[in-house]
Amino acid sequence: MTLVVVGPVTKDLIEIGDERSHKVGGATYFQSFVFEEFFEDYLAVVNCCDEKLVEGFPDSDKVRVILKDNDHFFINTYPDKDNLNQRCQLSNFANIPIYPDDLKGLLPDKIDGFVLNPLNRYDFPLETIEFLKSFDVPIFLSVQGFLRVRDVEVNGNYTIKLDNFDMLSAILEGVSTIFLDEAEANIIGMDYDVDEIVITNGSFGSRIVGEGEIRIDAVKCENVVDTTGCGDTYMASYVSQKLLLKSSKFAGNFASFIASEKIKNFGPYNPNE
Repeated sequence: MTLVVVGPVTKDLIEIGDERSHKVGGATYFQSFVFEEFFEDYLAVVNCCDEKLVEGFPDSDKVRVILKDNDHFFINTYPDKDNLNQRCQLSNFANIPIYPDDLKGLLPDKIDGFVLNPLNRYDFPLETIEFLKSFDVPIFLSVQGFLRVRDVEVNGNYTIKLDNFDMLSAILEGVSTIFLDEAEANIIGMDYDVDEIVITNGSFGSRIVGEGEIRIDAVKCENVVDTTGCGDTYMASYVSQKLLLKSSKFAGNFASFIASEKIKNFGPYNPNE
């Protein structure tokens, strides 16, 4: 089975207390480490300006770059290093959309599913979503990026607030599974034409809403080191097992465990650690 994962790779600045570090980031980046371990037949397609960002992926041969004139930049600040659930985030809100013509020629002949990771509303225009729906394969989509809007300017970047999106119903119509957290679910509601809605809530666990509702307990972690990319790790872990085993409950429990493993160390999921 071939899975195509699409979305920006980013330049990130991480500030934890007094410590600062520069990282490669973006949902597609974090997810590639999970797929490399649990779903090896994948292709990552990223939009960026700096091709060197791809060198941080676990297997650069599985990455295709759509060159744009800018990169997504995020600053993730954790004021209290003892409470990594509290994060302040800034973004440059790069306007570097992925269009159908960008994807033509990059996609493999056989595709069994798409994972879509917008970081803001510019990344996936409706025409691109409709193009990907035409492949008639499962689409797993992270909602958060479509809800992000600029708030307060800080030194050329912007704080982020979440707001509903007029075109969201059209974007989500016919998508297999959407991923969001409880705060985002409160903003947009639950009435969408999708097969499943996966809603995460940090240390309180997650729930999967389809024909019924499945509750997934969070796996406790006594040593939380780095929560950046935890939701992306959960999503990729869920998708890998849902496609392979078709069980939402197993996929949810598996995703909860892998996400708890990821936050024990800095950076993306690393099974060796």
